Amino acid sequence: MVKGVIHIQLTQRQIDIVTFVQNQSPVTSDQIADFLNVNRATLRSDLAVLVMLGYLDAKPKVGYFPGKVQNAPTWTSRLDNMKVSDVQGVPIVISINATVQDAVISLFLENVGSLIVTDQRGAIAGMVSRKDLLKVTLGNQSAPAMPVSLVMTRQPKIVTVEPEESVLSAAKKLLHNEIGMLPVVRKTVDQDGAELLEPIGRITKTTMTEILLSLAAEPFAKDGNRV
Repeated sequence: MVKGVIHIQLTQRQIDIVTFVQNQSPVTSDQIADFLNVNRATLRSDLAVLVMLGYLDAKPKVGYFPGKVQNAPTWTSRLDNMKVSDVQGVPIVISINATVQDAVISLFLENVGSLIVTDQRGAIAGMVSRKDLLKVTLGNQSAPAMPVSLVMTRQPKIVTVEPEESVLSAAKKLLHNEIGMLPVVRKTVDQDGAELLEPIGRITKTTMTEILLSLAAEPFAKDGNRV
C-alpha cells in the first residue's frame, strides 16, 4: 500500500452513476434517479461520496458533471483499454491428421471445451468442440478412427481475434457468435502469397469471467487509478 493513498471500492451503482454523468452531463439528480429506476433520496449518499472523491462535481441550477477525476473505473473503459495479448492463454492445438479419438483424449487431458485444428503449415484449418465430438461418437462405433477433419468446423467459419484487439472487442465476439473460445491469431503469408492465420493463443468465456472477478475485487486509489 502506498502511504497516504486512500483505497476506495466503488459500488456498481456508483460506477453506473459516474458513467451516466460522463455521457449525459450536465444532469440533475432526478434524471440520474430515473436512469437507475430509484428514488432521489436513495442516491443522496452515493452522490455525496462521488462528489467528495472528485468523480463528480455539482453546481446549483446546473446539475452534476464530471469531476477532476476523469478516469473513473468503469469496467467498459477498462476492458476497452486492455489488450487480448495481456490475457490470452496458450493455444490448445491438434493436427488435422489426428483422429476423433485423438481429439477426445486431448480435450480431457487439457480440460478444455474446444481444440484448434492446424494444417501442415501450422495455420488454422478449423476447430472441433465437445459438441462436435459428442454428435459423431454417439451410437457410431467407427467414430474413433474418423479423421478429425470430417467433424471440425472449417476455417472460413472460424471467428478469431488478434492480439492487439481490446478485451472488450473479444468479449463482444464471444457473445455475438455464442461461442466459448476465440483463437488468437497472427496473420502471415505463405510462399505462394496466401494469407495464413497462425494460432498464438486463445481467449475464452472463463478468461472473461476471471477478468471481471479481478476487476470487481480490485481496489482503487482516490485518483481513480489502480493500486
